[in-house]
Amino acid sequence: MSETRRLARSFEQTGAAYDRYRPSFPPAAVDVLVPDHVRAILDLGAGTGKLTELVHNRADHVFAVDPSAQMLAVLRDKLPAVDARDGTAESIPLPDASVDTVVVAQAFHWFDRDAAVTEIRRVLRRDGTLGLVWNGSHPDCAWDLACAAVAHPRPVEDETAEHETTQDEDDVPGFRLRRVERIEWIERLARADYIRRWHTVSTFLAADEPTHARMTGEINAILDEHPATAGRMTLDLRQRTVVYVYDALPV
Repeated sequence: MSETRRLARSFEQTGAAYDRYRPSFPPAAVDVLVPDHVRAILDLGAGTGKLTELVHNRADHVFAVDPSAQMLAVLRDKLPAVDARDGTAESIPLPDASVDTVVVAQAFHWFDRDAAVTEIRRVLRRDGTLGLVWNGSHPDCAWDLACAAVAHPRPVEDETAEHETTQDEDDVPGFRLRRVERIEWIERLARADYIRRWHTVSTFLAADEPTHARMTGEINAILDEHPATAGRMTLDLRQRTVVYVYDALPV
């Protein structure tokens, strides 16, 4: 099993903690992803519904697809009106031409790119759109970047960083990039919750106990030493959310 696949599968055994500690997305990002009301939206790799809950009122019907039963259980509890289905990006359990928009939050880099893009194109209606969104470290937030380097050390063979916020604009065959937006915002959160958030990322989930403890200690040390966070129980986390909107090309 490749390292990317091993890390991706680590999410299959998490749910409530992911939902509680992971950040949401700024309203401006949702306005870019789904600017107008549509008939049907698919949130692919929906997880616990962090994005689903922001777009569910922008369509007559909302589908959420994810391979993790634990994550979908959280989503179903929060959003009983959403049509949540077990499945993967490479085998989407929806009919052809059944949705107007596919959105993917924090997950596109885990997909088998060619197989997933083929499936996304299949379920989209004519003139459908694909929206990709990532939350990531702000380039000027040194302490968060340092913590991210603990969780995602470089180089790591056969791994794509979970906090990565860039997208190869030409790497989505069958689609044309129409819009890119970078949205900067600040999230205020407890230091303890910030640390627990890191415990929900793939490298922590897949780590053995000594490695988990070592990485946690390194993050605590960064927060203890950096002038912006030392002695503070509440942190102001600068974030940058990047949104890509693609139009489906004619078949």
